[in-house]
Amino acid sequence: MAALVRPRDGRMIGGVCAALARRFGTSATTMRVIFVASCLLPGPQFLLYLALWILLPSEKAAKPAW
Repeated sequence: MAALVRPRDGRMIGGVCAALARRFGTSATTMRVIFVASCLLPGPQFLLYLALWILLPSEKAAKPAW
């Protein structure tokens, strides 16, 4: 499994769904659909998304070749 970091590419808002999709080996679109569908159920989904946005580190930029 890949490390749980927010990728620099493929982000829509904060990169949380893209990070989870990379971690679990699925597409980011599938993870976004699952998140939107889960928002129809009662619970703290938005708070969890915000917490993951704050807590997950961003992927480091590639170092220059020189």
